[in-house]
Amino acid sequence: LQLVESGGGLVQPGGSLTLPCTGSRGTFEDYAIVWFRQSPGKEREGVSCISWSNGNLVDYADSVKGRFIISRDNAKSTVFLQMNNVQPANAGIYYCAGAEYYDCSNDVTQWDDYMDIWGKGTLVFVSS
Repeated sequence: LQLVESGGGLVQPGGSLTLPCTGSRGTFEDYAIVWFRQSPGKEREGVSCISWSNGNLVDYADSVKGRFIISRDNAKSTVFLQMNNVQPANAGIYYCAGAEYYDCSNDVTQWDDYMDIWGKGTLVFVSS
């Protein structure tokens, strides 16, 4: 499976942006999809996870709970990260990654350890 992120760009504080992660050359529904963010000068951190198959299990970093929504459409081989009330701290490079048969059951700080494949990232700027 290969993953490609899109949808990055400039968003105003308080605004919304949706990032798609699209898979190809593989069985998309066999993979949990996790979004990570790397902000300038900081380590990469987990943002949100959606489980494989029907995506009935989701999890979020505390910093985005209540503002971000992750969903998947297996017919389109795409996972969406809907970012609402975006704040300057949400700026950075967003990567989606895939983990085969994963259910997002670990702590957000451990998600890195389970990823099998990575996209190349999409850049999100937050500025007025």
